[in-house]
Amino acid sequence: MTSTESGTRTGADSESGTDLPAGRLAVPEAELSVPGGLPDPLVCADGTPVRTPADWWERRRPELLAAFEQHVYGRTPGGAVEVGVEVLAEDTVLDGRATRVETRLTFRRPAAAADAPDSQGTAADPVAVTVLTYLPVSAAATAPAPVFLALNFRGNEIVENGSAADADPVQHPWPLAELVDRGYGVATACYQDLDPDVDDFGNGVHPLFYATGQTRPGEHEWGALGAWAWGLSRILDHLREDRRVDADRVIVAGHSRLGKAAIWAAARDERFAMAVSNNSGCGGVALSRRRIGETVEAITSTFPHWFCPAFAAYAGREESLPVDQHQLVALVAPRPAYVASAQDDTWADPYGEFLGAKYASPVYELLGAEGLAATEQPSVDRPVVPSRLGYHIRPGGHAMTDGDWARFADAADRHLGQLSGRPADRSGPADD
Repeated sequence: MTSTESGTRTGADSESGTDLPAGRLAVPEAELSVPGGLPDPLVCADGTPVRTPADWWERRRPELLAAFEQHVYGRTPGGAVEVGVEVLAEDTVLDGRATRVETRLTFRRPAAAADAPDSQGTAADPVAVTVLTYLPVSAAATAPAPVFLALNFRGNEIVENGSAADADPVQHPWPLAELVDRGYGVATACYQDLDPDVDDFGNGVHPLFYATGQTRPGEHEWGALGAWAWGLSRILDHLREDRRVDADRVIVAGHSRLGKAAIWAAARDERFAMAVSNNSGCGGVALSRRRIGETVEAITSTFPHWFCPAFAAYAGREESLPVDQHQLVALVAPRPAYVASAQDDTWADPYGEFLGAKYASPVYELLGAEGLAATEQPSVDRPVVPSRLGYHIRPGGHAMTDGDWARFADAADRHLGQLSGRPADRSGPADD
């Protein structure tokens, strides 16, 4: 168990902790906003300004997406895999208010490559993921339901029932009944089933794409965050085949490292109607250039497998990164994006998360949507919901609470009926 999963945020050698190393100070916001500070989402790499939505869609957005692939998350391999679908169970729960479905998705190399040896000289093993879905019963009889899709840390049974370890926020059950009663479905799978969270790329989905003799991703190829984001898109493929699911209103959400994966999935896959990033910190929504809480050096030392190997080169020199995380939020535009922070979650830099949303606003405004309706970080428990970019900070530490879920649903209630965006239909994942 890592300290991030348990909610115990102490120590600088993990993704969590409340103590800053001696001498580390936040880079003030004023220094971020001057020339040479934050990279501008509306200026192309060659200095050309982005003046129109067409400039964004045709040039700047693809350029930014490629930069995040090159320098942070790695390039997700193109090409399809074979997907087997098996319904394991389906029944009615919550006193008849919801349909509960368990489905096994099995990913394999395409038939033409099934006998190709992987890095160990054997055929790559299939990867099986069990997806748990709760859907309002009314969705079968009337309109299909919008769905929150989020990976979990400890298995689907924890999402439903929790455990005796009540002090561990990750062990708490999700508010499934409350979300169903509000008209939302919930879909989840354990992230470890897609790609085990260890610095070993010999299992999970990576070997399905290896060239002969390959043992690890290359310098600019996907790490674990990319694999988890890829898995979210594959689960979305499955959900879109279910007539009880509103295919145009699937919200991707996640907490901590899975909040990083969720926002990256939404950036790559425009079919997601909305993105929710909860306490995602460094490599998520918090600005890398602030250098407070977790830094690029800290995260790539402890969790190098999350990112492409090239990201570690920016440890201690974040100012040389061609991108920063506000530009990742901007890649979701003009779809709704909601960023959630916790007051005591200093390792995730709550103010840096707020700035990640704030400085994405110009892209939303260029595309005809309202940016974050706050220029200063709001007070605790004063959520910013009206704008397409939303934000809240609550009391307490690193967790995704029932109150957080309620705010996510508030934002979805307000915005999912107001979607507008690029000139054509939302496309699938880049390069998939």
